[in-house]
Amino acid sequence: MGEAALVKREPLWTKEFMALILTNLCMFLGFQMLIPTLPVYVKEIGGTSSNIGFVVGMFTVAALIIRPLTGNALQKFSKKLILMTGTAICLLAMGSYLFASTVFLLLAVRILHGAGFGITTTTYGTVVSYLIPAARRGEGMGYFGLSGTIAMALGPLIGLWLMQTYSFTILFLCALSCTIISLILTKLLKIQATEKPIPETHETFLDGFIERKALLPSLLILCITLMYGGIGSFITLFAAQVGIADISLFFLFNALAIAVTRPFSGRLYDVKGHTFVIIPGVILTFAGIILLSYTTTIPSLIIAASCYGSGFGAIQPALQAWMIDRVAPHRRGVATATFFSAFDLGIGAGAIIFGFIAHFTDYATVYRYSSVLLITFLFIYITNVRKQKQMDKKNEKAAG
Repeated sequence: MGEAALVKREPLWTKEFMALILTNLCMFLGFQMLIPTLPVYVKEIGGTSSNIGFVVGMFTVAALIIRPLTGNALQKFSKKLILMTGTAICLLAMGSYLFASTVFLLLAVRILHGAGFGITTTTYGTVVSYLIPAARRGEGMGYFGLSGTIAMALGPLIGLWLMQTYSFTILFLCALSCTIISLILTKLLKIQATEKPIPETHETFLDGFIERKALLPSLLILCITLMYGGIGSFITLFAAQVGIADISLFFLFNALAIAVTRPFSGRLYDVKGHTFVIIPGVILTFAGIILLSYTTTIPSLIIAASCYGSGFGAIQPALQAWMIDRVAPHRRGVATATFFSAFDLGIGAGAIIFGFIAHFTDYATVYRYSSVLLITFLFIYITNVRKQKQMDKKNEKAAG
């Protein structure tokens, strides 16, 4: 008997957990269908390349602004009400794509969609933390994250197929259908009432929107997504520069590696702790990005994507589970908002920062520069883990 036995005994696959996974899958599937197709739609309605940047970027800006407000609301109001509200906003936005015939209207719809998406995803992350047993948090977060990974792998392919085979109208209707299913599943969810916060006289105004104990995991995920934003923004241009014809293989094997890694790394987190997951994950991600920067053939591209996906697939849910472990239960909403705000900021800022660097060098060199973020990540992480161990030893001596 021991910790491993405890992990096996505690139920994970409850009806609510499975329903939330399906809800998340449908929400992300509709979102992912639009990622490769909206730039084409902008061109079709008379938009320019700069308009495409605004259409893509305003979604992230809206989500980034709404997340702290959502985290604060999750401490005070019904989580189900907030989730229903966010999903309803997404539904309204999805329906509005059908009538967005100008760039201005499309920008308004994207802001609305970003706000709804920010509300729902922040609430998903909070609700799932209550549904997963503490002893299986890493495993549960890994499986929950798989729904987003599956959507990331299938959504763009489905979206492109619908656009090329049928029309944008059919594409938007299918994305709308996914959101309708998500709303129905959300309505059926049984979500426990929000815990009343413990009164803290020393809390400041900012504490209502930012969780200090979540800042370290949030800073670390920022390092990862800054790099991710640079990779995602320029991978197609990089492929053209080095002569790789089928760059879709990178996304496919990246998603497959994440799907394979997450359940295993989640169980490892529960039994051994975050260090045994995060450090190997960083090493794999570093190997993937360096190999990618030297890639000129399909086999090396597949290996790079597999390494990168395995590393990222281990790190992201481990950091999220660790973040939840660090905070009081009634602060999980604010903590989740803090974490995903850093996630969004990293992706958006990464594209801008490395886009600027790309003006002065080639994309392969940009990727090598981005690997410095992983070294920064390791330095911050190891320094803080050592500091925590020293504090724990002092506390043990004082108690003894």
